[in-house]
Amino acid sequence: MTASIFLVCAILCEVAATMSLRAAVTGTRRWYAVVVIGYLVSFVFLSLTLAHGMPLGVAYGIWSATGVALIAVLSKFIFREPLTLMMGAGIALIIGGVLLVETGSTH
Repeated sequence: MTASIFLVCAILCEVAATMSLRAAVTGTRRWYAVVVIGYLVSFVFLSLTLAHGMPLGVAYGIWSATGVALIAVLSKFIFREPLTLMMGAGIALIIGGVLLVETGSTH
């Protein structure tokens, strides 16, 4: 359970850092501080996830797929970026692939 909590923290920090990167590019450069701190903290939490026993393939798969999905959805609402049906299908395929990796790691 602890590994999962660390993974959720890693995902949230990574998403915050990536969204801040978009804000820094189009707005105030002060957002770069959030970008650097967010990525560093995200990697610390990802390391803690691995240290608490979650396999690398599973942790990285969930981290990256969840990050992609959250960033795509948040970008639509915050930055008015497109989120097309094709993009949604791609996100669904990524999530499906991660579920297969996770399921395969338990056998």
